[in-house]
Amino acid sequence: MSSAGKINFNRYFLCFLAYAVIGWAYEVFLEVVVYRWGYSDRGVLFGPYCPIYGFGALVFIFCLRPLFRAKLHPLLRLPLVFLGCMLTATAIELAASYLLEALTGSWPWQTYADYKINFQARIALSPSVRFGLGGILFLYVLQPLFEKALDAVGEARYTKAARLLASLFAADVAVNAVLLLKSLILK
Repeated sequence: MSSAGKINFNRYFLCFLAYAVIGWAYEVFLEVVVYRWGYSDRGVLFGPYCPIYGFGALVFIFCLRPLFRAKLHPLLRLPLVFLGCMLTATAIELAASYLLEALTGSWPWQTYADYKINFQARIALSPSVRFGLGGILFLYVLQPLFEKALDAVGEARYTKAARLLASLFAADVAVNAVLLLKSLILK
């Protein structure tokens, strides 16, 4: 937030986009290196990003960062932040699977059917635990570094970058929306 307590939308859009790109890279890494399934574009848009990760990062920033900063004993705070991240990300993933299924007829992570503990192949325990651990890494390491980087660049520069990237992202969303509507009409 800015010094006046207002939300700086440009700053948080850059956070959204950065974590959407990191999420895309994470998903591709899992597919290619860990699971050895080969490359497939893990995003739902044309660009190299998974918006669900950017959205999740913003939810963590606005909802879980107060817990992260709470004056609790570290041995209590860390497990609470982990559980908060795990449950929040899992709820977002579940909601996104229903939304994508309603819009497109499927969702990109149907592979959860192969996991021992899963719910309708939409969410699973193993990825939920990874989301909790990732949330800890995000809140304690990545986001503080990202905020320092934005401060070093300066508001005028990152505002220009945010506007340019927002235009490109909006064009990507618009093209995908048109293609989705076209496919629904042609059904």
